[in-house]
Amino acid sequence: QVQLGESGGGLVQAGGSLRLSCAASGRTFSAYAMYWFRQAPGKEREFVGRIYWRDDTTHYADSVKGRFTISRDNAKNTVYLQMNSLKTEDTAVYYCAALKTLGGSFDWGQGTQVTVTS
Repeated sequence: QVQLGESGGGLVQAGGSLRLSCAASGRTFSAYAMYWFRQAPGKEREFVGRIYWRDDTTHYADSVKGRFTISRDNAKNTVYLQMNSLKTEDTAVYYCAALKTLGGSFDWGQGTQVTVTS
């Protein structure tokens, strides 16, 4: 099981930006894909985006498309979620998750809170 640690959350005004980081433990790390999810109070956890390890292809939820960008730094075993033009409805706990193999289960981080104020 891989250990994941998110950081970078905080309080930001609407229209602002934040960059979340997800660091994976271990000297070397690889996965089938890395995901970002979020969960707002009283709501189900929802998909935000993912990056495929093999070719860096990314996919995003419609609600964040054009505003959020996922990237990775192999040397640091870290995946990033750059969030721009933040809206109050982006307020949630953000989780990264590793899918080591297709059809496998997720390894989850502990989450980081993002709060966007109007």
